Amino acid sequence: MEILVNNNQDLPIDEVFLKKIARFVLDWEGVKDVELSIALVGEDEIRKLNAAYRGKDYPTDVLSFESGIFAKETPGIPHLLGDVVICPSVAAKQAVDYGQTFEQEMALLLTHGILHLLGYDHENVEDAEQMEKLEREILAGIFATGDN
Repeated sequence: MEILVNNNQDLPIDEVFLKKIARFVLDWEGVKDVELSIALVGEDEIRKLNAAYRGKDYPTDVLSFESGIFAKETPGIPHLLGDVVICPSVAAKQAVDYGQTFEQEMALLLTHGILHLLGYDHENVEDAEQMEKLEREILAGIFATGDN
């Protein structure tokens, strides 16, 4: 499993923490032999991506881009799962708004983004409830370990 972090923004980020979160989520879901890319970008960059790919011209917190080849898995050969793009400055604002730490918000956004790459979505109420329940379970597992 290879997890790459590409930091293109100014806030201090614990990349080791992000990799631990990503590994935990992928292990939780039983995913092996993948390559995951995590991009950290500023508000202008994520606004451009959000406008280009979702038609929404404002900064968002997280976007996921599937590689589209996950189903073509070859045992023992890592394949590209996709890219999770997170805007830490939006995460920092949301952490304050939601009364949690920056690390908790980043963990939630990364978990959410990875679950999208694994096929989960929140297009309808039932799917949204299933995805949110899974996020809560995973995050409880992450922060229960006490080494975060």
